[in-house]
Amino acid sequence: QVQLVESGGGLVQAGGSLGLSCTASRSIRSAYAMGWYRQAPGKQRELVAVIISGGGTTYADSVKGRFTISRDNAKNTVYLQMNSLKPEDTAVYYCNVRPLPGVDYWGKGTLVTVSS
Repeated sequence: QVQLVESGGGLVQAGGSLGLSCTASRSIRSAYAMGWYRQAPGKQRELVAVIISGGGTTYADSVKGRFTISRDNAKNTVYLQMNSLKPEDTAVYYCNVRPLPGVDYWGKGTLVTVSS
């Protein structure tokens, strides 16, 4: 089992920035992938960004050029830096760790609200 604790959500004006952190209860060094997902009211959960063990990254088209995902294996932490935020980025953001393909652990989520 892996427990994940997210932090860094909050309220920000459009055009502003926020940074999210997700710390795992044990080493993530060998994790196949780590990522951030989000779920807006009335919508399905969607991928925001993922970083794989080799360092490769994938972003949703809607956040490319604005969000950056990174990981610090020494701190068992994955980060999401969000810049140029838009009201449509408002959602609960969930951290995901995938030690192996098909095995997923989720955080409880942190709310990000972007006001116009």
